Amino acid sequence: MRKVIYWVHTSIDGFIAGPNGEFDWPLLTPELSEYSDLMSDRVGVFLYGRVVWDLMSGYWPTADQVADDPHSVKFAPIWRETPKVVFSRTLTEAGWNARVTADLEGTVRALRAEDGKDMVLTGGAETAAALASHDLIDEYQVVVHPVVLGGGKRIFPVAERLGLRLAETRAFDDRAVLLSYRRS
Repeated sequence: MRKVIYWVHTSIDGFIAGPNGEFDWPLLTPELSEYSDLMSDRVGVFLYGRVVWDLMSGYWPTADQVADDPHSVKFAPIWRETPKVVFSRTLTEAGWNARVTADLEGTVRALRAEDGKDMVLTGGAETAAALASHDLIDEYQVVVHPVVLGGGKRIFPVAERLGLRLAETRAFDDRAVLLSYRRS
């Protein structure tokens, strides 16, 4: 059975985007980039909410042609080739090897039951909250960056308690820290 992994970058005060939606603060250091590559090897499907989809599809299709950093050059073809599911009630088609559905719970349950590599949800607080409310996230990979944003979009816009157990911690280049949790 496939796992669902929530992979998210956060500030130390718990925000995934700044007060004006800015996402210019995560620093992809060499060690974090290497770990991200290992995560990509585990992934058979990317999961996105519409807002994050708009960001990802606006950059990754041609990132290897316009960026000069090794991570973008390596990841862009992986992103293009990997199947994607976009959860949206307003979007009708997405392109880039993606299908669109409004049925978050049913789609993820069906995908989890299939054989194959794991699925990863990158960012998308509302989508993560919806998956968590249906107990559909198996692993939480939270990368904490050394920045205080002072406001913005919270990592989890939910009021329900989630019981998790720490599975791993790791520091990357003496900057960011991975907190990896699994369901209790």
